[in-house]
Amino acid sequence: MSDNKILKSVDRKIFKTYFEDGLIDMFLAAFVLMFALGPFLSRPLGDFWASMIFLPFWGVVYLLLWVIRRRVVAPRIGSVKWGEMRKKKLRTGTIILFVINVIFLILGLVSFFAPIASGYAMSIRFSVMMLILFTAAGYMLDFNFLYVYGILAALAMPVGEWLYQTVGFSHHGFPVVFGTLSAIMFARGLYKFITFVKETPLQLEEPPIQGLNHD
Repeated sequence: MSDNKILKSVDRKIFKTYFEDGLIDMFLAAFVLMFALGPFLSRPLGDFWASMIFLPFWGVVYLLLWVIRRRVVAPRIGSVKWGEMRKKKLRTGTIILFVINVIFLILGLVSFFAPIASGYAMSIRFSVMMLILFTAAGYMLDFNFLYVYGILAALAMPVGEWLYQTVGFSHHGFPVVFGTLSAIMFARGLYKFITFVKETPLQLEEPPIQGLNHD
């Protein structure tokens, strides 16, 4: 039992170290940016296309970060072949996040066809959804900073609604609060990436690091 805990701890440390380059922060910043820019596109494109237009945007961002990881990150820390334990956890996490996104889609459709009168009630509903999404991702991926992002994303919606009702900010304050959150995520990711590049020298080509196969 003790050895199993040690192996899991080592695997978790390898996994977290491998992704400590800031690229995940930048990808999340692109995701959150959708909530800041989407409201401006809803009127000319409609709610559906205002959301769909971000799919190719995410694809480009993902491809760009993948190239950076392959060309800049991998030559410095090598590549990793994950063991069955980590693969199983990633598969489970993917399924859970998929189910959560389907639930979010259903709730979003319900909200669209049967909207709640109170803006605060709507913002609280989506705050809970954002908190669940980031918390589930943080737990499954062993990334504690995702819990912080989840709290910030959950707070953003009621704060935006408050700015909308008291100060008169447009689009329920989404451009301001989510634009700010996206900038924070990107700045953190960029700082981590620059620090990583400076502190991690290029290495000679080595065989991939093997993950752990213990359960």
